[in-house]
Amino acid sequence: MKATLKYLAGIAGPSGFGSSSTAEQVTQNSSQFLPSHLTALITGGSSGIGAETARVLAKRGVRVVIGARDLKKASEVRENIQRESPKAEVILLEIDLSSFCSVQRFCTEFLALDLPLNILINNAGIFSQDLEFSEDKIEMTFTTNYLGHFLLTEILLDNMIETAEKTNIQGRIINVSSVIHSWVKRDGFCFTDILNGKNYNGTRTYAQSKLANILHAKEIARQLKVRNARVTINAVHPGIVKTGIIRDHKGLIIGSLFFIASKLFKSTSQGASTTCYVALSPKTEGVSGKYFTDCNESKCSGLANDEFEAQKLWNNTHALHQKRLHQAQFEEFLPLKFVDSLV
Repeated sequence: MKATLKYLAGIAGPSGFGSSSTAEQVTQNSSQFLPSHLTALITGGSSGIGAETARVLAKRGVRVVIGARDLKKASEVRENIQRESPKAEVILLEIDLSSFCSVQRFCTEFLALDLPLNILINNAGIFSQDLEFSEDKIEMTFTTNYLGHFLLTEILLDNMIETAEKTNIQGRIINVSSVIHSWVKRDGFCFTDILNGKNYNGTRTYAQSKLANILHAKEIARQLKVRNARVTINAVHPGIVKTGIIRDHKGLIIGSLFFIASKLFKSTSQGASTTCYVALSPKTEGVSGKYFTDCNESKCSGLANDEFEAQKLWNNTHALHQKRLHQAQFEEFLPLKFVDSLV
């Protein structure tokens, strides 16, 4: 109850910011501390809090690479950013997080640009009320929100570590999660069942994907510490924001309740504030493996904080990607008719 009242009142936490703070406000004084020539990569930057995050980072002088499924929408975002900040450098690359091939192709294209990578923001996300499967035959929401970002991070991680070593600037990874992760119980988080869409429920699967985003941050933080790498990773809850995902959820709530609840929603700029704060604030220097809400470090669920569960999820996910990679390499050398017989 205390936390709810604090949220509604917009009371600032230890960082000096709270639920009512906007992305511009939380980065206003960061500019004077920022090194020059920072590069940030943002997935899902063509709309919602991703687009707002891109706009604000560009306004603070950060080179922004937007990974988007819809390049036409992303082009409109770039035009708006450059209209406001004419010197902003915004690069667009196509990516579909639900496709492992698309993620790998995106990484190849990004690495070919030979750019540093200081900030990686795993922001893209979807919610589907109906059971759908990706081209890799895995449940769509979990694939897009978690598995695709896992693969993206794995491929680009060494580049981030090298960038940090060469520039002496700490790299930062941000996984966009959600408070809804706390709805997931231990006996309801079975990796195989999630992949297969067993007993599918859209809201539950979305919550499972957001739990996975936090567990991913926890495990990668541990691995980076072991490697003594100058890269941090944290998870953030942007708040309940008026975005496309919320509109998809609307059908689950009767009209009057949705109208009342909508008055508690954050604006897009307020929703992007925590991501921007963790990405740029000098106060988050060296902070890793944590969960942030309203621009302040917060508590996640006991399951999300379980190191064993985090390692188990990483192992399962890594094994899945390795299996898919080996299968793809195997099929590349087979006659087409034989490949068809395997499907």
